Amino acid sequence: MGRLTVRRRVTHLAGRHVVTRQETLAVEEPLEIRLNGTPSTVTMRTPGSDFELAQGFLLTEGIIARRADVQAIRYCEGSGDDGVNSYNIVDVTLAPGVEPPSLDVTRNFYTTSSCGVCGKASLEAVRLISRHAPGDDPVTVRAEALRAMPDRLRSAQKVFAATGGLHAAALFEADGTMLVVREDIGRHNAVDKVIGWALERGRVPLAGSVLLVSGRASFELTQKALMSGIPVLAAVSAPSSLAVSLAEESGITLVAFLREDSMNVYTRTDRLD
Repeated sequence: MGRLTVRRRVTHLAGRHVVTRQETLAVEEPLEIRLNGTPSTVTMRTPGSDFELAQGFLLTEGIIARRADVQAIRYCEGSGDDGVNSYNIVDVTLAPGVEPPSLDVTRNFYTTSSCGVCGKASLEAVRLISRHAPGDDPVTVRAEALRAMPDRLRSAQKVFAATGGLHAAALFEADGTMLVVREDIGRHNAVDKVIGWALERGRVPLAGSVLLVSGRASFELTQKALMSGIPVLAAVSAPSSLAVSLAEESGITLVAFLREDSMNVYTRTDRLD
């Protein structure tokens, strides 16, 4: 698993029983994303699929729309304290004609729910900047196919199985075919990684697809689905009120508390067979 995990000593207490042992932990490290050599943002992530993460982030923030908008992407050399490449800085060179955001103190990247987004103005802003209209997607999904997705996701979560400490996201076709799974310490990073995977393969907008997340459905994740044209967002945990509001406004089918035998469908129930 390489840099995805580390081993650390832990003291386990259960009643009067004390055991010292080695346990596997998920790695958490910063990733700085630069645009044309200028630092733009830093996210805490699990190393791996960093180019997908960077491109997925830029797409869901409205900076790029397609893979052709990226001229080059590379790790910066010598980014470690000892001069050795830490692989924690990615520089994205935008294609000619693609304007970078204005990186002043107000930060033009769309602020996410973790930074205090709220209310009607937030919904209107996201709807206006999206290049895609998932509400127009005619896709239908069988409830049976949806119910089978969480088990398929869990079986693909290799690092979670070893650590118990990672979120995951997966893209499925409407018939239940799993396209890609990515894990990360941050649920938003896992989603950016799968969207970046799709971007690199020319699959954006992700018409006819289902995005499944291993945790809750937040406003931020619903925003990412909208920005990449995903018509169906499913979560194994609860949705937030703002996630439901954004899904309703944008025509996304939002499913939560997805289990083998049940689910809650909050918006666009007409897409379920």
